[in-house]
Amino acid sequence: MSSEDRSTGRVVVLVLPEVNLLDLGGPVQVFDTAAYQGADYRLEFVSADPGELLSAQGLRLAGLDPLPATAAGDLILVPGPRLRPPTPEHPLVPAAVLPWLRSAVRDGARVASVCTGAAVLAEAGLLAGRRCTTHWSLIDAMRRRYPDAKVKEAVLYVHDGPVSTSAGIAAGIDLALSLVERDHGPALAAAVARQLVVYLRRDGAQGQISPFLAHRAHLHPAVHRVQDHIAQHLDAPHTLDELARLAHLSPRGLTRAFTATIGCTPLEYQQRLRLELAANLLAETDLTIEAVAARCGFRDARHFRRLYAARHGVPPSAARPA
Repeated sequence: MSSEDRSTGRVVVLVLPEVNLLDLGGPVQVFDTAAYQGADYRLEFVSADPGELLSAQGLRLAGLDPLPATAAGDLILVPGPRLRPPTPEHPLVPAAVLPWLRSAVRDGARVASVCTGAAVLAEAGLLAGRRCTTHWSLIDAMRRRYPDAKVKEAVLYVHDGPVSTSAGIAAGIDLALSLVERDHGPALAAAVARQLVVYLRRDGAQGQISPFLAHRAHLHPAVHRVQDHIAQHLDAPHTLDELARLAHLSPRGLTRAFTATIGCTPLEYQQRLRLELAANLLAETDLTIEAVAARCGFRDARHFRRLYAARHGVPPSAARPA
């Protein structure tokens, strides 16, 4: 992430009339849980008509702030409203919202929509020439009304530059988890997903699931406990005996539980996470290879180089951005 794109931690939630509650609540819960676990997210709830409005499900939402000034790195979240055919008296989007969104993106803010919120971004002209998605029932209508938007179907969410869009309801949670991963890495995203008891999924167009996110859909509490401990202490040495004590199992019992649940031993799992973290650090920081090795728990940089090359097919030096 470049310095210009770096997150400020500020999440400005645009609450529109007749907002769908799950489109609002799901992603907000993701960012709130991430903040509770140490991320620097700060939620603000704003509206073009501050004060009080009615959700699509009839719940009154009050105490909303007016549309604020935005800055580079802010995230504007647009939960989907219940859409009705626009009329001159009742436009699709409150008039003040459109220039505000355009100005925010010009200033370097990121925007992310849930479900029908994609239509709000399209009305503001933010989807022209961009790949995007929305609720399946709105795909054809979006293509007709916004022919310059590259509307994709059968995907959970799409990132295109500073603009992100997602399909219906649950996909908004997937999108929010993806944004947490972008801001703070896969370990935190996986921890948030587990806390919310949701299965972390990725758009089929994306790359392979990170080892931090894979193997977490099971229900074995002892294995989860060891996975959490390993992920949170990758730079520390771990022995099988130590991990077994943490799980309240014998070393043989822990190995059996890991192998049956996720298909590898605890120490093999640790090595996968260490090499994944190393790949991220090599791509995103200026740390030396020796410093990366130490940060990831490898005491011998030469051993790290051999393991990295065996897993990725190239030496660590080849992972540096061009």
